[in-house]
Amino acid sequence: QVQLEESGGGLVQAGGSLRLSCAGSGRTLSTYAMGWFRRAPGKEHEFVGAISWRGNTNYADSVKGRFTISRDNAKNTVYLQMSSLKPEDTAVSYCAAGSSSASTKTSAYDPWGQGTQVTVSS
Repeated sequence: QVQLEESGGGLVQAGGSLRLSCAGSGRTLSTYAMGWFRRAPGKEHEFVGAISWRGNTNYADSVKGRFTISRDNAKNTVYLQMSSLKPEDTAVSYCAAGSSSASTKTSAYDPWGQGTQVTVSS
């Protein structure tokens, strides 16, 4: 089984950038589709974007053009590069592994990482 750990979250001013990392251990991530989701306080998980094992990507309309997902198989790591951040991007961000293509549904992914806090100040 693969274990996932997110890192790279923090506090950033609106308009700034952050790069989140999702490191896999126990098993290679190269065979998985990888999804990024976020959850603001009191809200459900929101799809952010995903990348298939082939490298095809899907993004939510709210982040398209601002966020980029990539993967580095040599480092067994998936990245979420976030630019032009807005206060509404404030949330706990999660990465998750799936066996399907770049699905937008939370049910398509298991396991999940513990999450990393992203806070964007106005």
